Amino acid sequence: MVTTGQWHCGLTGYDRYALIPGMQVDAYIALGSNQGDRELYLLRAIAEIGRSPGCKVTAISSFYETSPVGNVNQPPFYNAVIKVDTNLSPVTLLDTLLSIETESFGRVRTIRWGARSIDLDLLLYGDCIMNTSHLTLPHPRLHERRFVLQPLDEIAPQLLHPLLQRTVHELLAEQNSDETVIKL
Repeated sequence: MVTTGQWHCGLTGYDRYALIPGMQVDAYIALGSNQGDRELYLLRAIAEIGRSPGCKVTAISSFYETSPVGNVNQPPFYNAVIKVDTNLSPVTLLDTLLSIETESFGRVRTIRWGARSIDLDLLLYGDCIMNTSHLTLPHPRLHERRFVLQPLDEIAPQLLHPLLQRTVHELLAEQNSDETVIKL
């Protein structure tokens, strides 16, 4: 059982991915935008991630227009999910994503679930289970969000959620939400 402040990734424990030089891991990242040129921002973010040292984009879902969740008084989003082959540790990958948000897109986090030019969420990192003050893996709301599951199902339907032990396709089939998710 993983408790707050602890984490493990597979059999060898503490950040095996940072301890084995050159180790490549599949990570899945959700992208969202509901300000400005949403399509352009998703494309730019994918390019920025692909240019980041230690990251290679290996799959890109279609783009989807989705209704906002949480704070619903805002414009609809464009969302997508990408698969990245990386040799970065999970924390370093998250820090890279946060840096892209702020440095490339000028994102300032003021309102939780508010409108934004770009949002990059680390969904899954190999079979890593992690719960610290900085990062929780798998993403804690991944299984609840159709706007994430639908594009993820497009590129990795048989991917297993490491905590729930259910495939992405199974989690999507179990969704019972009123979210609007339209493939573009």
